[in-house]
Amino acid sequence: MTANEVVERIKKNLGIPWNDKTYRDTFKVGDPNTEVKGIATTFMATLDLIQRAHAAGMNFVITHEPTFWSDRDTVSELAHDPIYRFKMDFCSRHNLVVWRFHDHIHAHQPDLIWVGLARALGWQQTAGSRNRFTFPATTLAALAADVQRRMNIRALRVVGDPHAKVSSAAVGMGYSIPRVLPDVDVVIGGEQPETGGQFDDTEYVLDAAFFGKNKGQIILGHAISEEPGMQDCANWLRTFVTEVPIQFIRAGEPFWSPKA
Repeated sequence: MTANEVVERIKKNLGIPWNDKTYRDTFKVGDPNTEVKGIATTFMATLDLIQRAHAAGMNFVITHEPTFWSDRDTVSELAHDPIYRFKMDFCSRHNLVVWRFHDHIHAHQPDLIWVGLARALGWQQTAGSRNRFTFPATTLAALAADVQRRMNIRALRVVGDPHAKVSSAAVGMGYSIPRVLPDVDVVIGGEQPETGGQFDDTEYVLDAAFFGKNKGQIILGHAISEEPGMQDCANWLRTFVTEVPIQFIRAGEPFWSPKA
């Protein structure tokens, strides 16, 4: 089967209409008519990831995020960039194809990226709310350490009093962190500016902690919050693509913290 035939099968199994105007969910590298030997799903098609996929015998990479460093994968100004040229040359020499799966995996019911994050956290969802969770009362520091362990995070960021007692959380992914609300102890998500947003959770949590309220914020990082869902993507693909092996390969966390 070809890479294009895999994509057509994805479209047929999505359960929602395909948006032909998408600029994200398109082929980024390689010939769509390439025969697929194996499929690798991942959060980000870095050069390291592409080489590991090739070493594992996978020549079709399905990535959630861009390959060439911009949302539209614009390459018009990269013709002489040595990293771009090496990445393209490696894919060409090894007959690799890269396709992005972003808009439609989020639109799928349920959103497989969200499913992956909820699974990775391992908490009990609050009845009637997709993004609310409860857990046995603990401290913010202990909760953050548990999240760090569960999701294998090197560069976790936490705002609030580490001794604050917490037992509920609202969770977002990617660029989304829910707004701090009175009935939620902790807000968790991928990315958040300290200030300048529509509502600045970070500064609010700082003030709430100083005021003595049990509030906290945990910033996972975009990749950490969305990468687990690409494992669920691989599991989903296996239900209707059986001709070739399918493997989730972790791109890995981009950030690290120096040791004290």
